Amino acid sequence: MSLHASKIILGIDPGTIVMGYGVLLVNGQSLSLLHMNVLKLNPKKDQHSRLELIHRTVTEIIREYRPDTFAIEAPFFGKNVQSMLKLGRAQGVAIAAAIQAGLEVCEYSPKKIKQSITGNGNADKIQVWQMLQRIVPIQEVPEYLDASDALAVAICHYYHTRSPIKIPAGKAASSWEDFVRMNADRIRQ
Repeated sequence: MSLHASKIILGIDPGTIVMGYGVLLVNGQSLSLLHMNVLKLNPKKDQHSRLELIHRTVTEIIREYRPDTFAIEAPFFGKNVQSMLKLGRAQGVAIAAAIQAGLEVCEYSPKKIKQSITGNGNADKIQVWQMLQRIVPIQEVPEYLDASDALAVAICHYYHTRSPIKIPAGKAASSWEDFVRMNADRIRQ
């Protein structure tokens, strides 16, 4: 992402009962919140109806805000296999909507998101929220912190894409000599 280009990032905090979403405008190095909210799903409805609603909602958000990139929190490994399966399906449906719209999809672990926002991969939702208020001007406190978690996903993506060092997957330097060789175009004489 160019530091001078205007981009929109859609961040999603997937869930089967509450799905958070945050739309972030990046203008140069300035970040501003376009929209942040949650989709509340009725736990009494069957799972397939909820998945359809997630897909439709993500599709509508994409249509309305026209994001350039889609970032989503990856499911974490828990003890309850059924919960993980449900969460993975919700994430998959949201990703499918993004792919259908032709968006680049990026996933970040919960630990990576918290680390990017607070500097602590074990931060709680309140700590993430308090840090977000310092990063982006936010007018109102969301009813559900799933919305601010989704904004954190979008900001995490922004931080990772603005890194001046772009290392292709599997191409990390194992020494300074490797780094210099891989980045010869960055050396000033």
